[in-house]
Amino acid sequence: MRKPAQNRGSQDPVPDDGERIDPADSLEERRRRLGAKLDAHRPHGRTAETEGTGKTSYAKAFQLSTEFIAAIFVGALLGYLLDRFLGTTPWGMIFFLLLGFVAGVLNVMRSAGVIAENRGVGTRDEGKNDAEG
Repeated sequence: MRKPAQNRGSQDPVPDDGERIDPADSLEERRRRLGAKLDAHRPHGRTAETEGTGKTSYAKAFQLSTEFIAAIFVGALLGYLLDRFLGTTPWGMIFFLLLGFVAGVLNVMRSAGVIAENRGVGTRDEGKNDAEG
């Protein structure tokens, strides 16, 4: 035997946060309210509009890998040219190749946001007053 279906037409659906949903609200109005709630929970003031304008994951990965490889190639080229002019055949290439590798790693870390750029803000005497020090 089937149970009769409950008639919930007289009740408005109530979401978890306690706000009543008016069936007469348009879809756009509901999307706007949902967007405002989601924006309130996003870290660092990001909004739905600013997140859509950022780089895609593939573009960011391509940028980071290009920066890394370019730094290595520049180091290798400088080492090769230095070896050709000074006659220090393997040592210039080895040194500048390693230097290019380190520069590439630092560029990738800086671009990815792992390392903050040093802009002269905050010195080691930051917490001291001029009268104290």
